[in-house]
Amino acid sequence: MRIVGIIQARMGSTRLPGKVLRDLHGRSVLGWVVRAVRQAGAVDDLVVATTTEPADDAVVAQCRTLGVRWHRGPVDDVLTRFVEALAACPGDAVMRITADCPLLDPEVIREAALVYRAVPGLDYLSTGLARTLPRGLDVEIVGLPALRRADREATGHHRVHVTSYVYTHPGGARLLGLAHAPAAADLRVTLDTEDDWRLISRVVAEFGDRCVPFATLAGFLRDRPEIRLLNAHVEQKALQEA
Repeated sequence: MRIVGIIQARMGSTRLPGKVLRDLHGRSVLGWVVRAVRQAGAVDDLVVATTTEPADDAVVAQCRTLGVRWHRGPVDDVLTRFVEALAACPGDAVMRITADCPLLDPEVIREAALVYRAVPGLDYLSTGLARTLPRGLDVEIVGLPALRRADREATGHHRVHVTSYVYTHPGGARLLGLAHAPAAADLRVTLDTEDDWRLISRVVAEFGDRCVPFATLAGFLRDRPEIRLLNAHVEQKALQEA
């Protein structure tokens, strides 16, 4: 079972342009994500899927610095971008990761890959089906047949979100959701707005340049409401808003 990690990254975020290359304690946000995936030791290869836009030359330059593969594809058809990246770096399944999640927990990544490999015939696994993790720590893995079916059939916003067609139109696919304790789905540590940046910066100021275990992070935010509330008002975009 060869799992290829694909990190989607681009400079053209609508709410926070350039966020993936912001400096966070001496390391780019993308650099934090790459480190977490590597530290997990769970994927057989790793690719950053960016776009052909000139602005994303900077993402490619950062990939060179980080020593990670990259693929450049369509801006809005992210599903095609993933399929092309996988064609260049073949695998049996894709671990999809977004580059706006610098606080990813390597243990969560590792567990997801171990479970996916342990369940024969699984088409899709996600920590988001039964959401218990803070937003920004989720991991999902999709098998190659399910990804190819999505590429054939998906339209509209499903092509932006890559995997959403798989779990909203499962057909005969086998899906599995992972749950974690303590439940912390109300917390938000993804990077999409300036208020998200303020919270993440405060977390990093506390823990330094290292990956923080999910339970430790959740406990810290529970104990520090003045930090937790910095981005509590931020609403996640609906799938259809892509």
